[in-house]
Amino acid sequence: MRVVLLTEPIDEAGRAMLAARGDVEIVDGHGLGADEMAHALARAHAIAVRVMPLPAELLAAARRLEVVAKHGVGVDNIDVAHCTARGIPVANTPGANAIAVAEHAMMLMLALAKDALRQDRAVRGGNWSGRLANTPFELHGRTLLVIGFGRSGQELARRARAFGMCVLAAGRSLDAGILAALEVEPVADWRAALPAADVVSINIPRPAGAGHMIGAAELAAMRRGALLVNCARGGIVDEAALAAALRDGQLAGAGLDVLGEEPPRADNPLLGLDNVMLSPHVAGNTGEAARRMAAATAANVLAAFDGRLDPACVVNRAGLAARSGS
Repeated sequence: MRVVLLTEPIDEAGRAMLAARGDVEIVDGHGLGADEMAHALARAHAIAVRVMPLPAELLAAARRLEVVAKHGVGVDNIDVAHCTARGIPVANTPGANAIAVAEHAMMLMLALAKDALRQDRAVRGGNWSGRLANTPFELHGRTLLVIGFGRSGQELARRARAFGMCVLAAGRSLDAGILAALEVEPVADWRAALPAADVVSINIPRPAGAGHMIGAAELAAMRRGALLVNCARGGIVDEAALAAALRDGQLAGAGLDVLGEEPPRADNPLLGLDNVMLSPHVAGNTGEAARRMAAATAANVLAAFDGRLDPACVVNRAGLAARSGS
C-alpha cells in the first residue's frame, strides 16, 4: 500500500482517481498538527501539494518519498534541490490552468484600458460627469508584449489577437509554427522591445534566486502611458519602482494577481493607488482549472508509482539525469 499525502484539498476529480486504486491510501494533511503531520510525512510515498511550503526539513522527514506532485505549475514552494539530491522527481501540471491565467490577464488588460474601477466608483458615488472624459481606450490596434511564451502566454496571445492587437513574444524557446499560427512576432530581447509595447504581460516563472526582472530602468524604458500585467509570480516586479512609475504617469495602470509578499503589508504603496487592479493570486483558480489540475496531479502520482511518469511534467529531470549519469 502506497500512501499519498494531500497537503491541501483537491478537486474530487483527482481524489477519485487516487481512491479508485486499491493500492493507494489517501492521507489528508490539511489541518493536521505538527506531530500528526510528521507521522503522515514519515508514511508518505507521494506528496501532492498546492501552496504549502515544502522546505528541506519537512521533505527530509518523508523517508519513503517517491514523488512530489505539484497541483499547478510554479514550484517555488518546494525545495526542488533537496528532491533532486535524493533522486525524487518533482512533477507539475503544465497547461492545466493556462486558459484560466490567460483569461484573467485579459480581464485585467480590459479593466485597465476601460478604466473599470473608477467607472464603477463613479456610478456608486452618483458621479456621471466622467462620461465625457474619454479616458478609456481601445485595445484594438495596440501592441502587447508577452514575456514568457509558454502555454498561458500562447493562450493570452490568442485572445489578444482576437481583439485586434499586435502581439510580440519573448521566451527561451519560441516555436516558429505556433508563432506563425497565432500571427505573433518574436523578439530576441524583451527589454529592447519595451518601448514598442502598449501593454506588457509577464507570463514567465521567476528564476530561482533572481532579483527583480522589472525595475526602475525597465519601467522607464516602457512607452509612457503603457499598462503592466503580472499573473506569473510576485517578486518579478520591483513594487516600489512600479508605484513610483504609476504615480508620475509613466505607466497608466497595472494589473497584478501576484505580489512580492502575500498577503501584502498594509503599507504596500500599490494599495493606495487607484490605477492598480489587484487580485489575490487567483488567476489560475477556476472550477475548470481546478478539475484539470487535480486530475493531472493524481495522474502524475500514479504514473510515478507505475514507473511511467512523463518527463515533460518533471521540472527537475535534468538534475535527475545528471545525478544518474545518464
